[in-house]
Amino acid sequence: MTALQSEYSLWWREPEEEILPTLEEFGIGFVPFSPLGKGFLAGQIDEKTTFDSGDFRNNVPRFNPEARKANRAFVELLGRIAERKGATPTQIALAWLLAQKPWIVPIPGTTKLHRVEENMAAADIDLTADDLEEIQSAAAHITAQGERYPESAQRMIDR
Repeated sequence: MTALQSEYSLWWREPEEEILPTLEEFGIGFVPFSPLGKGFLAGQIDEKTTFDSGDFRNNVPRFNPEARKANRAFVELLGRIAERKGATPTQIALAWLLAQKPWIVPIPGTTKLHRVEENMAAADIDLTADDLEEIQSAAAHITAQGERYPESAQRMIDR
């Protein structure tokens, strides 16, 4: 096996428990999908946001209005760092992932060229040890609200 793909972001860190240590032990790469928390960590979504009727996030508990309001703490954290770095919350979220291990290569999804360019610029952001400690310390006090998937999809995980 060369690489494993699974969800991983600042607001879904479960892979840190067992997956990442195992991958490191065996020299296997990691390709996190949804590194921007299904778009939430980009900072453009809040409790007032409405999604098109066909948008899957309408069915994701983490995207109900109350959860979005509570989960803005993640975006505020990223925004503080982004302001100091002259970056966007998106870029800081991706730079944080890139700083975790050299064999982690996130795949943010987008259909817009300007977002591809924004995402790529994250690789040029140097998060210092102090920046990473600030993110780690603040994130340790934030609990993501809402389940990551609807109940029917959640039952399919780890099967």
